[in-house]
Amino acid sequence: MEEFLIVLRGLAATYGVKILMAIVVLILGSLIVKGLAKTAGRALEKTKMDETLKKLSKKAVTLLLYLILILIIVEILGIPMTSIMALLASVGLAVGLALQGALGNLAGGLMILIFRPFKLGDYVEAAGAAGIVEDISIFYTRIKTMDNKLILVPNGELMNGNVTNYSAKEQRRIDLDFKTTNDIDTELVKRMLLQVTKNIVGVLEDPAPFTRLTSVDKDTCIFTVRAWCETGHYWDVYFDLLEACRKTLSDHNIDDPEERIAIRIVKED
Repeated sequence: MEEFLIVLRGLAATYGVKILMAIVVLILGSLIVKGLAKTAGRALEKTKMDETLKKLSKKAVTLLLYLILILIIVEILGIPMTSIMALLASVGLAVGLALQGALGNLAGGLMILIFRPFKLGDYVEAAGAAGIVEDISIFYTRIKTMDNKLILVPNGELMNGNVTNYSAKEQRRIDLDFKTTNDIDTELVKRMLLQVTKNIVGVLEDPAPFTRLTSVDKDTCIFTVRAWCETGHYWDVYFDLLEACRKTLSDHNIDDPEERIAIRIVKED
């Protein structure tokens, strides 16, 4: 027992001061890191950087500061850096094999940060999800659907598949098709639909609206209406245009052939 106490006192004399210094540096360093992270965050907010990049940059700065703090503590304790590097390499290999999917998502997050296929607030469709991008983290992208559901999409899937960004361009085109019977006055329908399109609030004059007969078969004529609008007003203009065109056709007794009821009279002998 006395020999154990002697060894313990020797260890305390050798490492006690270092451990105490390491604890003090850890406490003070954590406070300094938080302060520096807040300062960096405020500086980033004043820049014109994209909101996605701002968030990821804040996280990266915080992680870097904590890494520097850990290295300082390791140096104070006198632990050889070669041993630390060897340990980190072994742990990194084991973690990499166990978390291959997570690493793929991490790589996807970095690719999104670099190539920026979308940003916060964009309406996108990808990996079976469609909605507004709420947040882009290192591993997942948060997408809010139009009926207010939250979908977490792995970044690896986003970068390995097709991504449709409906908000990337300032203007979008609306495409509508209307069926009529084949005995209709083609020029009359075209003029009516074009006039309706021009009267809808939000439809742009340039590019000009388009109304043409685009398909004909045995019983049906299909008229196509195309109109351009600002991307932010797409759905309002879409529904206004659809309702107005359908009402105009109905007011002029222009039928959809699918809505007709065929009556056949058979003469008996």
